[in-house]
Amino acid sequence: MALNIKKLLVSQPKPASEKSPYFDIAEKYGVEIDFRPFIKVEPVSAKEFRQQRISILDHTAVIFTARTAIDHFFHLCEEMRIVIPEGMKYFCMTEAIAVYLQKYTVYRKRKIFFAQTGKTEDLVTIIGKHAKEIYLAPVSDVHKDDLFTLMETKRIHYTKAVMFRTVSNDFAKEEKFDYDMLLFFSPSGITSLLKNFPDFKQDNVKIGCFGPTTAKAVKEAGFHLDVEAPTPEAPSMTAALELYLKRELANGKKDDR
Repeated sequence: MALNIKKLLVSQPKPASEKSPYFDIAEKYGVEIDFRPFIKVEPVSAKEFRQQRISILDHTAVIFTARTAIDHFFHLCEEMRIVIPEGMKYFCMTEAIAVYLQKYTVYRKRKIFFAQTGKTEDLVTIIGKHAKEIYLAPVSDVHKDDLFTLMETKRIHYTKAVMFRTVSNDFAKEEKFDYDMLLFFSPSGITSLLKNFPDFKQDNVKIGCFGPTTAKAVKEAGFHLDVEAPTPEAPSMTAALELYLKRELANGKKDDR
């Protein structure tokens, strides 16, 4: 029994490693998987940043929730010829983000802190232990406010600085869009889909997504959600995808009897 899903679009960059579960799924189930981000991140220029009237050196600590934020922060500082003092402290959402800081600064435990669990609440707890610092948080023009809401409850001084923006990654008009399934990872991806293909009708196209905010965007756009992660049985998008394909294959075999 062949699957109805022949061709999939994953709205993320192609994995750098050949060991990605996506490649295993493609081989195991005989499906074609294309990788194409629906969104891309662009830097804010020094001129645009100055219009926010934020002085980076007025702050004693920086909060990083993603590696993207680290890149744009240091590139902007370089463009504006700002020398970051040795005593600047950095607070990161995860250990992986903290380790990534080594690309730009010497890693010292006394100035780099991270949440052991990767949870917002735990990061704010650590920040709360350094409440006298004046925090700068590099963010995208589209961002969640849960971190800042928690910081406000602890009366921690911070400044949000928009240093990069999320924009639609436009498809060429002549490109074929003949996919049986689309996988999304952010609400911006849904926005980009509607911008690139305003006449898109779901019909038999299956849609999968990662995260509750993306699921909400799918439903608000009037689409039916077929695959969702994370769940207890499928903590990742690839796990959810494989589970779906496995069930479809099993159902198809039943129908053949």
